[in-house]
Amino acid sequence: MTGKLLLTFNAGSSTVKIGLFLREDGKARRIGKGMIDFRHKPLTFHLVEGPETFDVPLEAEGGDVLHEVLDETFGWLANHFDMDAVTAVGHRVVHGGDTFHGPVLLDDATIEAIDALSPLAPLHQPQNVRLIRAVADLRPGLPQTASFDTAFHAGQEPVVRRFAIPRRFYDDGIKRYGFHGLSYAFISAELARRRPDLAGARTVIAHLGSGASLCAVSGGKSRDSSMSFSTIDGIPMATRSGAIDPGVLFHLMRTKGMNREEVEDLLYHKSGLLGLSGISADSRVLLESDRPEAREALDVFTFRIAGEVARLSASIGGLDALVFTAGIGEHQPAIRHAVCDRLAFLGIALDDGANAINTEMVSAPESRTKVFVIATDEEQVIADEALAVLAGRQTSPELS
Repeated sequence: MTGKLLLTFNAGSSTVKIGLFLREDGKARRIGKGMIDFRHKPLTFHLVEGPETFDVPLEAEGGDVLHEVLDETFGWLANHFDMDAVTAVGHRVVHGGDTFHGPVLLDDATIEAIDALSPLAPLHQPQNVRLIRAVADLRPGLPQTASFDTAFHAGQEPVVRRFAIPRRFYDDGIKRYGFHGLSYAFISAELARRRPDLAGARTVIAHLGSGASLCAVSGGKSRDSSMSFSTIDGIPMATRSGAIDPGVLFHLMRTKGMNREEVEDLLYHKSGLLGLSGISADSRVLLESDRPEAREALDVFTFRIAGEVARLSASIGGLDALVFTAGIGEHQPAIRHAVCDRLAFLGIALDDGANAINTEMVSAPESRTKVFVIATDEEQVIADEALAVLAGRQTSPELS
């Protein structure tokens, strides 16, 4: 592959998705993608190049330092792409706090500022920083940019962002931030592109994956979201609890002798679908199970999603469109059906045939609210934002 290339890194708490883009006429066109799942040992780099897929075993073990993993991954990528043509790297960073409201060019000062926000996202932010520093060490001088998951929500009104606690804590940064912003930015723009009649419409987007949240959008802007200060809040997820009465935590600490680390592990890793079912964190496994615990876990999941759609609809004064996205939202008709069945009072009606095959619009003609299934692409947003940032750096020798 010839031409200038752009890499993107989309790091979660336990996985890293890698996007490869060709820079053409100021735009980024995806030409490949890959993923490393740090939960599975030995590590494997899964690479997709056009119609071909490759599973490449890695000798590096990961851990707190990712230089070896990245160096080995770059080496394998060089078998398929001209890595000397890589002119920039864009990163997804989970938390921008009150510091970053849009994409930035990374330097020592911005990296330190991002690292300083790690207490706000202890599962994700350190991984983001490790990747940034690993790239900087392996390819010194290569421009890097950061795109922030919280930035899309930064314009929400204080009445949405405030908790009902003493005001001084808000000034200290304890507020509702919201996450999955890159996904919501993509879906909002994509819906407007595909359906100009719904540009600016009152829309709720349901990003349903291992991590899951919902966002209310109107006028193309985030107005409210289910996640708040942390990535635990909102609806139940694969292993995260979603919203929980703080009194439960006090009770566990007081009567069960649990410490902070144990409570944190409980909420992040042992709750959600996994905790509810006692079977699996994977909704696909639960859908195939005939055990009552599996059915109840899914019932709680879809009940909470429907309730959040209704709450978010109130935040934007109604509902014109509902969009399902991410792994569960895009590929699991039964989950969509269960959610929409609970929302019939909003005038939502599904076309069961369209829903069964994951078509773009799955609502019935008589439905007052249009319901869509649209695949998200966070890496495309990272790439587009990276090019936008780098366009202001015309004198950079690396981009000349």
